[in-house]
Amino acid sequence: MEESTSREKVLKKVRDALIEKTEPPYPIIDQESSVFREITEPLDVNFAQELVKVSGKFVYCESDDEFTTMLKQFILEKDWSVLFCLDPIIQRILKEAGIPYVSKQEEFLESKIGITRCEYLIARLGSVMVSSHQGPGRKINAYPEVHLVLAYTSQLVPDLKHALSGIRKKYNHNYPSMISLITGPSRTADIEKTLVLGAHGPRELYVFLIDDQNAQSS
Repeated sequence: MEESTSREKVLKKVRDALIEKTEPPYPIIDQESSVFREITEPLDVNFAQELVKVSGKFVYCESDDEFTTMLKQFILEKDWSVLFCLDPIIQRILKEAGIPYVSKQEEFLESKIGITRCEYLIARLGSVMVSSHQGPGRKINAYPEVHLVLAYTSQLVPDLKHALSGIRKKYNHNYPSMISLITGPSRTADIEKTLVLGAHGPRELYVFLIDDQNAQSS
């Protein structure tokens, strides 16, 4: 009987609360204003600074030709082996520049250097957004020891929300099954709290940023 009475008391309070409207205890929350500090630097500068903070490498290029010139220098200086590339657009650029690459699946496990494009560069985070809708798929972003990313200044966005908005517009409801952010090389500090790069993926990340907006305005 006592249990039934207690239950009735609770239900009565619920009914009263539904009937009697009360003013919200807190003022209306502003959900539109940004909670982050305003980005005052140009997006490419801010991205480069944030990328370097997380141990990534940033290379600015004024054109496709300068990109291939810089890439050749890196290949020689760092004694990189042949690049693994599945992206037809990058393959064309490499082929025109005479830079060798491999693309057969059976050669993938032996490849130390992988090169891909990306969806967006997020300036505030220094992060690279990739998705499953890009030609190379998922594994080339994670398996090779060195990951090279080819991007353009038109792909720079201030924040994550701008990148996600761009994805929605770009794919028009045919959304990728995977959208991921790459923020610097793979890292872990699980063992004795010692930071180790390359634990679960590439130990080096290079972002080559080509200024395509400068080319469009000239």
